[in-house]
Amino acid sequence: MIPKVFREVIDLGDGREISIETGKLAKQAHGSVVVQSGKCMMLCTVVSNYEQKDLDFLPLTVDYREKFAAAGRYPGGFFKREARPSDGEVLTMRLVDRVLRPLFPKDYHSETQVMIQLMSHDDDVMPDAMAGLAASAAIQLSDFPFECAISEARVGRVNGEFVINPTRAQLEESDIDMMIGASADSVMMVEGEMDEISEEEMADAIKFAHDHIKVQCAAQLRLAEAFGKKETREYPPEREDDELKEKVHAMAYDKVYAIAKAGSSKHERSAAFNEIKEDIKATFSEEELADYGGLVSKYYRSAEKAAIRDLTLNEGLRLDGRKTVDIRPIWCETDYLPSVHGSAIFTRGETQALATVTLGTSRDSNKIDMPSYEGEENFYLHYNFPPFCTGEARPIRGTSRREVGHGNLAQRGLKGMVPADCPYTVRVVSEVLESNGSSSMATVCAGTMAMMDAGIQMTKPVSGIAMGLISDADSGKYAVLSDILGDEDHLGDMDFKVTGTADGITACQMDIKVKGLSYEILVSALKQARDGRLHILEKLTDTIATPRADVKDYAPKMVSVRIKNEFIGALIGPGGKVIQELQKETGCTIVINEDPVTEEGIVEILGTGQEGIDAVLAKIDSITFKPTVGSVYEVKVIKMLDFGAVVEYTEAPGNEVLLHVSELAWERTENVTDVVNMGDVFDVKYFGVDKRTRKEKVSRKALLPKPEGYVAPAPREDRGDRNNRGRDNRGRDTRKDDRKKD
Repeated sequence: MIPKVFREVIDLGDGREISIETGKLAKQAHGSVVVQSGKCMMLCTVVSNYEQKDLDFLPLTVDYREKFAAAGRYPGGFFKREARPSDGEVLTMRLVDRVLRPLFPKDYHSETQVMIQLMSHDDDVMPDAMAGLAASAAIQLSDFPFECAISEARVGRVNGEFVINPTRAQLEESDIDMMIGASADSVMMVEGEMDEISEEEMADAIKFAHDHIKVQCAAQLRLAEAFGKKETREYPPEREDDELKEKVHAMAYDKVYAIAKAGSSKHERSAAFNEIKEDIKATFSEEELADYGGLVSKYYRSAEKAAIRDLTLNEGLRLDGRKTVDIRPIWCETDYLPSVHGSAIFTRGETQALATVTLGTSRDSNKIDMPSYEGEENFYLHYNFPPFCTGEARPIRGTSRREVGHGNLAQRGLKGMVPADCPYTVRVVSEVLESNGSSSMATVCAGTMAMMDAGIQMTKPVSGIAMGLISDADSGKYAVLSDILGDEDHLGDMDFKVTGTADGITACQMDIKVKGLSYEILVSALKQARDGRLHILEKLTDTIATPRADVKDYAPKMVSVRIKNEFIGALIGPGGKVIQELQKETGCTIVINEDPVTEEGIVEILGTGQEGIDAVLAKIDSITFKPTVGSVYEVKVIKMLDFGAVVEYTEAPGNEVLLHVSELAWERTENVTDVVNMGDVFDVKYFGVDKRTRKEKVSRKALLPKPEGYVAPAPREDRGDRNNRGRDNRGRDTRKDDRKKD
């Protein structure tokens, strides 16, 4: 039976469109759509089990995968099968998850899975920009309890004009790359990188994307209506007890308020809050706690959150005693680790990051191999968040999605300040040693100083800050919090991280939890973030004002030279013999890449000793040396022959040429040793390739004055040209043919 297909089309302008289709594929899923733009097609399916789990969170999994077949390619590696997700796929999962998760009811705890698969790739379409649209459209066709339709869109700016969902080529020319997630009413998520833009420009970009998202949300609702929107499923709600809630609130609120107002460290505060909670529990019998002990804990957390928020809104004070605009004490140090190429410590309050920098060649670049993109990064940052940094002990099971996301944010904030002519591949690693409020921004600050310590000539230093927002819709009060704590990250209505230079924003990440946040408040918050960012930047530059003039003595020095492609083979040698021996002799790493544009070879020389680098350069000069016709060169005799001397150009050792006996002097020379000997150094003139012998010709006598009354000597037999012996002047063989006759 031919399936009935339902379809909606979204016009993006410029002749581009996105279609959403359902009814043909994956009909056993609770919701499924195929989203297509150009030749790019992705399938999204959603399933949520009907059984509620005994958890206090939503077990939601968002999975995004790109199939190599979508681009007509094979997976790399030995096993020709897609393996664990790449960092790019993980970042897309996070973008979608952050928008979907808040829209499920707080008491919904069914196992829920959103799977998005790229099935067909188009080089002109970036698929991650449509992943949020696909996820929301599939959910709209299901019976999930979900608040409203959402979508995500990428915005760029090319030649001063905003572009929605730009192509990768357009993105190369854009000074903005932002992903915005929103419903028709509210912006919920922002993440991206920028080329030092202002706060107002960032707000304008968000508005532009939101206008397009509204259209995409309306298309989803039309599709769901045409398909037949299912009734929202019923599920057992969480147990509630209003009387108990009021009782716990009354016992906890004032005590929490007092402790929060006193200002204290993270551990002292946690211990005090925990004591209040245990005292409240102690007022109940064991039977009561067995019956609704979970509710007591839940209502205590609610009272604690309310008290802390009210303290900030009413008195402008925070958990650690700071005012809303205050930044925690900062101390920094560079060159901490004696053997690494660059290092720095950044400590802000109870958050600390130790960053290291390693310098390498293009061979050390980060290779990206995804169906939707192939390339490499010459600057990349890795972020590690071990459990001890929060005083915990837990299993370590590889790099978490959070670590990938935070590292990517810090990388995007810094990479624009790495100069285009930096010869190195630069790897920054951030080890978070303490955490109580935005270790990703501490990573940006430590990374800036570590790169300057390593001698990377950063265009401008970059700092980062994490901000929060607490608001009350009823009273109209709101407070923007600079440099938030970990506790404030959870209880606020918005948390956002901003990195930038003194001249503008370079990256941001926002999660907005309050509906209908005005753009005026958003711009105000961004400007307060700028003030905090500049304060932190001053602390960084007080520690290290400018990049070191050069890399450290024990760090590798990088020299890049260009040679014509015709010399690459000679430098490599048969089976790599020449380059391998050269690396062994000099202790340098030599990497050769071909530039397809200029048709030249780029030779990277990496070594800790200048002597070794100079030796490699000398060898390259020798291999690529080409004398110019009519020029004079100094040579040295390295071999004596009956018919001349083999000489070597002193400026290009290894380049040899025959100085024929007839070119030694104007007078007839019977013996080569009558004029020159081994080791003699003198000048010769270069005449190019002799048409008759097809060999290079140099002459010593051409630089000597011709004797008065000079008469050219009679031609002599060329004792070095054995091929011409026994032939007449027409080249005929005059020797007796003594071959046997039949």
